[in-house]
Amino acid sequence: MKDKSDRVIFTKQMKKDYTLLLPQMLPIHFEIIKEVFTNNGFKAELLTNEGPSVIQEGLKYVHNDMCYPAQLVIGQMLDAINSGKYDKHKIALVITQTGGGCRASNYIYLLRKALERAEMSYIPVISLSFGLEKNPGFKLTPRIILQGFAGIVYGDLLSLLSNQTRPYEVNKGETEKIVNKWIHILSTKFSNNSGYIGYAMRNNLIKIAKDFANIELDGTKKIKVGIVGEIFIKFAPLGNNHLQDFLEEQDCEVMVPSLLGFFLYGMENAKYDKKYYGGLKRVINLPLRNLGLRIVESFESMIYKNVNKVTDKFVLPKGFAHMKNLCDGIIDHGVKMGEGWLLTSEMLELSELGYKNIICAQPFGCLPNHIAGKGMIRSVSERAKDTNIVPIDYDPSATKVNQENRIKLMLSIAKENMEKSKN
Repeated sequence: MKDKSDRVIFTKQMKKDYTLLLPQMLPIHFEIIKEVFTNNGFKAELLTNEGPSVIQEGLKYVHNDMCYPAQLVIGQMLDAINSGKYDKHKIALVITQTGGGCRASNYIYLLRKALERAEMSYIPVISLSFGLEKNPGFKLTPRIILQGFAGIVYGDLLSLLSNQTRPYEVNKGETEKIVNKWIHILSTKFSNNSGYIGYAMRNNLIKIAKDFANIELDGTKKIKVGIVGEIFIKFAPLGNNHLQDFLEEQDCEVMVPSLLGFFLYGMENAKYDKKYYGGLKRVINLPLRNLGLRIVESFESMIYKNVNKVTDKFVLPKGFAHMKNLCDGIIDHGVKMGEGWLLTSEMLELSELGYKNIICAQPFGCLPNHIAGKGMIRSVSERAKDTNIVPIDYDPSATKVNQENRIKLMLSIAKENMEKSKN
């Protein structure tokens, strides 16, 4: 079944028989979100396939001038389809569609074009967005939206706390056991339509904090490293060659900014769109955006407030309201492409929190990200003078060895600085 634009529609009948293939970006967050789809009647699977064949498929079907994340996301999907694991006539692909100025808005069209070239245009592609495309068999109901949002909140907390316990745990593997335990608990609660709003969520946040606070740590001193960059390359192990795993193997503790902060950044930008560009639609939509901003900020505050009720052993960000002002005088809040001013503010926030060694992950094909990231390193270093920042390029031709060698050079400087601070 197709619509007027010749797009394959995901029908109600398909919901019963088809498996949704979801791209990977944040392993903890997306595992919870996958369970949200499963609990709401969908067959869903999170893609984990990696290796050279992924980028080969991406380069085969995506123009080589497109950004590296597009090549990876589409390559991973095509590689999964061709793996023989799935019935090609019983799957649908799910992909986000921002509708903004980023090339990511075009991923869905690039994916459909790739399927057409591969003679698989019969496979439905579902836009995970609000109102940009409609499918009778796939509707973002209030329950799915609320549970998905709760998955982001819980995912941010689990990531934040596990990153601060895993490198120091006395009983190796204890952190991952707690993460997996809570993914299972939350999935069960969501399936019973509980645990994602109000008191139930606050109670879960406290219990999660208690579990991590009870992990026995060895008290060693490690190099603290922050990771920033374009959203996919920053978060996805597929995109950054398992950067966090490599850093932890090098005896580092890693902090990665929250996904919730990225959503707040998107909402905050509405103010500056109205200020700089005007327009009746922006004026009308701004009050609703501001309301959404306050609601999401209240959830962010809830996370940190409830962790502080339990323990003071974790380093917690001061919140979006504080972070957004850190870049004042360096980069304008009207700069919003390629993670814009958020990227600069995240570097300054990480330095403020004690993660003064920062890797700025830059993907091929995203010029705005290079400007807002690599282009701002000098200004960030002048304001936070003891910050050690290295930009790392990720593209189809970049070798993992060269990337890791550059990171090791950064870590050698970090070790020298840590030794000096002891004296």
